[in-house]
Amino acid sequence: MSVIVELSIFPMDKGQSVGLHVARAVGIIRASGLAHQLTPMGTCIEGEWDEVQIVVDACFKALSADSDRVYLTMKADWRRGRSRGLEGKTASVERALVDVGGDG
Repeated sequence: MSVIVELSIFPMDKGQSVGLHVARAVGIIRASGLAHQLTPMGTCIEGEWDEVQIVVDACFKALSADSDRVYLTMKADWRRGRSRGLEGKTASVERALVDVGGDG
C-alpha cells in the first residue's frame, strides 16, 4: 500500500449536526476493506491510489445524491513501498516522544 489519504466530507445543507451523513461515508470506507482510521476531523484511508480514489468517489456520490452542496477536503501522502503506514507513522511519533521526554 502506498498512499494515505485523509478525507473530510459532509453536506453543507443538512443543518448543524451532520453525523448521520458522515456515518454514511464512513460506512462506505469500512465496506471497502481498506485500512482506515476514524478521527474527530476526518478519516484516514490507506491503499493503492486507484483503490482509495474509488472509495472517495463513492463517498462523494453517496452524499451528493441528496444534497445540494458537499464540502470535501482530501490530503494525500504517497510513498513508494510503504505498507501499514497508518500504524507506522503514529508509532514513529510515539517513539520520538519517548526519546525527547515528551511522553506525558
